[in-house]
Amino acid sequence: MTSRSGAEGTGVEVGASSRRVDAFGPSALLTPANGVTVARLLATPLMVVLIVRYGPSWPSVTAWFALSCTDGLDGYLARRQGATRSGAFLDPFADKICVLAAMVTLVAIGQWWWVPVALIAAREIMQTVLRYRLGRRGISVPATPLAKLKTWLQDLAVGGALLPWLVGHDTTVQAVLWSAVILTWVTGVQYLLDGRRSPGAPGAAGAAGAAGMAV
Repeated sequence: MTSRSGAEGTGVEVGASSRRVDAFGPSALLTPANGVTVARLLATPLMVVLIVRYGPSWPSVTAWFALSCTDGLDGYLARRQGATRSGAFLDPFADKICVLAAMVTLVAIGQWWWVPVALIAAREIMQTVLRYRLGRRGISVPATPLAKLKTWLQDLAVGGALLPWLVGHDTTVQAVLWSAVILTWVTGVQYLLDGRRSPGAPGAAGAAGAAGMAV
């Protein structure tokens, strides 16, 4: 009797937890997480204007810090309320738009050399195309710890370039930037290899990929 009621109690708790996690299905578009992601995209031009107008300054670095922090917010909401296919594409896409917009603007105002930014941009564009193609086959490649470190280094490089305290300490910022370039390409190759090994990818074993679609 006791074990049965305990099992029933556990079932209720699991069901409640499942309802919280799956508040939105995989095909949902209008979710709070996607709302935060779209807001980040819409706020990116304001950040660009601040960088162009003020250069390295507190308004610029504050705008960048706000956009960087909300990157974690949409991911948190997605984990709490249910991951969606649209979010899986939009979130990393928004990350790349925000980072590349800031980097290109820093090049435009003469703060950075264009070569490292072009290297990062080329890899991010190629990975976005690859993620889209894999996503159409129902293949999702999770982010690795190195990929997360790469994103952190990119954010840190931009933040350092905009921070007034680091004006005149370009060597430090450039060291972080070039570290981000190296990790950007290392993780890009890793993503390509992981995508080819994923179930359902061309050349990967069998039809199991279709049954085990990740979203």
